[in-house]
Amino acid sequence: MFTRHPRPRALATFAAVSAGLAVLAAPAAAAGERGPHPIAIHGRQVFPESVTADRRHVYTASMNDGAVYRGRVGAGALDPFLPAGQDGRTQATGIKVTGDRLLIAGGFTGRFFVYTTAGRLVAEYTVPEPGEQTLVNDAAIAADGDVYLTDSVRSVLYRIPAAEVHAPATGAHRTLAVAHPLPDYVDGTSNANGIAATPDGRYLIIGYWHSGALYRLTLATGEIRKLDGPALTSADGLVLRGHTLYVARSVDAEIATVRLSADYRRATVESERGYPGADTPTGITVSGDRLLVTNSQLDTYLYGAPQTSPGFTVESLPLR
Repeated sequence: MFTRHPRPRALATFAAVSAGLAVLAAPAAAAGERGPHPIAIHGRQVFPESVTADRRHVYTASMNDGAVYRGRVGAGALDPFLPAGQDGRTQATGIKVTGDRLLIAGGFTGRFFVYTTAGRLVAEYTVPEPGEQTLVNDAAIAADGDVYLTDSVRSVLYRIPAAEVHAPATGAHRTLAVAHPLPDYVDGTSNANGIAATPDGRYLIIGYWHSGALYRLTLATGEIRKLDGPALTSADGLVLRGHTLYVARSVDAEIATVRLSADYRRATVESERGYPGADTPTGITVSGDRLLVTNSQLDTYLYGAPQTSPGFTVESLPLR
């Protein structure tokens, strides 16, 4: 998720971006096909910022109105699941699934939602001092079940304890707790964006959209250091598998595959690839042996660029 100067339907601020490439209108590929193919989203004006998956379902959500869409893994389409505006959910950025919980960041609204995967509201959160500018952008689930959230315009990381994530679905209202300060924030731009937890439970990897830097945060101490490696400007969604980090680079309309060192201090880019129909890819996840990437068209939503396709899709790509 990236931002720019205010527009009526997006409270965004910040640097201009170029339009993405056109989305292919081709139908989803047959199940055995190994190449890239789109998964249709059955909704209008979706502008899907993020994507997540468990063993049964793929989920995405609308930056435009907060609606959530769901489909079976391997299916060719995602259908409406949670309606727009439900529980005050009028925007959606980062979306994650953990066990039987679905986590949805509320973008510029400064809200965050925890649902059961059956669609019941567990709890709804707001940022401290909600009258100030905020962009609750993405989430990561640590090995102990705690959830950490980036705010791209406030130089802090929020935390939700695992016990609250898995509490009964009462629809409770809570305030997000600040867990750690974050460095190197620049006013007037989008900073910390994508976030991923390392499988050993020790670290978070955080990508900065504007600078393209990757950071390692040590959960036990709060120490944060910039990784040695090249800048990946417009780094948006992140997904980590072992020591391989996949980065959706929104403005660059490509996916970077990055190898992290054993201590998560160094990053080496193994490949940078586009795909036919790449259109501002902002969200990314792994589902089986596939990468799922949102063709968000957020250049249209945020800046009024020409909409490149009347439909919205999640792209399914080979891991390599």
